[in-house]
Amino acid sequence: MNKYIARVRVLGQSVNTYVFADSAIHARLLIQYQFGMNSLLSSPLLAEGDVNGYRLLDEVVKAFKSLTPQRQRIKSLQTQKDNVSKQLKAERDRQKIQKAQQTIQSVIYKK
Repeated sequence: MNKYIARVRVLGQSVNTYVFADSAIHARLLIQYQFGMNSLLSSPLLAEGDVNGYRLLDEVVKAFKSLTPQRQRIKSLQTQKDNVSKQLKAERDRQKIQKAQQTIQSVIYKK
């Protein structure tokens, strides 16, 4: 059994992963079965020794791990705070524009 490396699309990201198979065709079939028909981005290549610079599938899965309920609550509250801050800034800007428009109107009608 040989070790093959191939580029696949997982969760919208392109990552390299290893698969153990008897041939390149067998490796392709295993990857298509596991990740889906359209997930294979490059043909499987025989991996010679350790390949540097590759982002492995395990790293991607760890990055997309679900949050604990406590962390999810904190993230939700931070998002709400950011949204309210944006709304506050937008309202202040709207009021400044409205005040400037009233000033312009008052200057125009005084003439």
